[in-house]
Amino acid sequence: MFAHIYLYRLKCIVRDKQVVFWTLLFPILLAVLFEMAFSNITKGEVFKEIKIAVVDNEAFRKDIHFQEALKAVSTEADGSRLFDIRYASKEDCINLLKDGEIEGYIYCENGIHLEIKNNGLNETIIKSFLDDYQQTAATLQTVMAQNPEAMQKGLIDEIAKRKDYLKEVAASHSEPDTVVHYFYTLLAMACMYGSFWGLKEIYAIQGNQSAQGARVCAAPTQKMRAFAASLLAAVTAQAAIILIVLLFLIFALGVDFGNRLAYVVLTCLVGTVAGVTYGTFISILSHKSEGIKVGTLIGTTMLFSFLAGMMYDGMKLIINNNVPILGYLNPVNLIADSFYALYFYSGTTHYSLNLMILAAMAVVFGLITFLVLRRQKYASL
Repeated sequence: MFAHIYLYRLKCIVRDKQVVFWTLLFPILLAVLFEMAFSNITKGEVFKEIKIAVVDNEAFRKDIHFQEALKAVSTEADGSRLFDIRYASKEDCINLLKDGEIEGYIYCENGIHLEIKNNGLNETIIKSFLDDYQQTAATLQTVMAQNPEAMQKGLIDEIAKRKDYLKEVAASHSEPDTVVHYFYTLLAMACMYGSFWGLKEIYAIQGNQSAQGARVCAAPTQKMRAFAASLLAAVTAQAAIILIVLLFLIFALGVDFGNRLAYVVLTCLVGTVAGVTYGTFISILSHKSEGIKVGTLIGTTMLFSFLAGMMYDGMKLIINNNVPILGYLNPVNLIADSFYALYFYSGTTHYSLNLMILAAMAVVFGLITFLVLRRQKYASL
């Protein structure tokens, strides 16, 4: 009887076109829109050489060292250079800046000066270069004044060699990528959309909610056994849907989930169970109509997704810095964070913590549903 109920509930689920749309087609459509919106976002971050001008006056021609410094940063090294420099008169430099052809111009008059039109990243880079050069030149003059023999001991060569005493070590095998987080939260939201199936199964077994539920309660089959079969069918259908969405993200859109796909699939399965049991939990605690329950599930799921950073990735950081407990109480955040932990971190400590909390949520939702449903009695059907 268990297998019979399971198969028939599975057929009913597959034939529910409305819920299939929201659990399968809607996440895929949203993923395509995400891809269209974010596909070129990282390409705009490629550094381009900064266009500047230098006033070619008498003071500049006498400053041999500054000329060498400018030559060093405007000569291609490994196919890239910092500045694209034009040498012109002061009047021409002013016109170039006014027309927006350069970011700023440098002139030498009782020191080195910079003129810019706007404040931005490129202007900050130019100023940082000039500050670094002037500090180095001032240090060199001070050392030479106090110890003239330093020049013969290779002072210039030592200053030209910049040594880093800090070693950069990658935190993981993957580069940080904020774009993939949007797709991770999307997949996490799709997992939680399994709550629609959980709601449907409760609605179909409660005698005071539907005619079908009344017939189930009047049937000789044990109600909890019928519910267990129905719940398993819902988890099976939603798991298949999530795997389809996952395959679409990986192979159609090229979303990087790292090289530990077995853990990714495990997260999807646990997230699916959490989503379905969340739907049964919300449905069993409320005696409102099906429409109100569906609205509650949609509203809470979208709130979870927003707090997890689906609409604004900075929201996740805000939550972590100010109310970190919300991150651990948010199932969408736990699922998405598990995906990112697998993608970015080499270890599994952070991932395991998220998955254990998510599994505990699913157990709590399922246990409360079981206890409430078992105690429900009807005077008449």
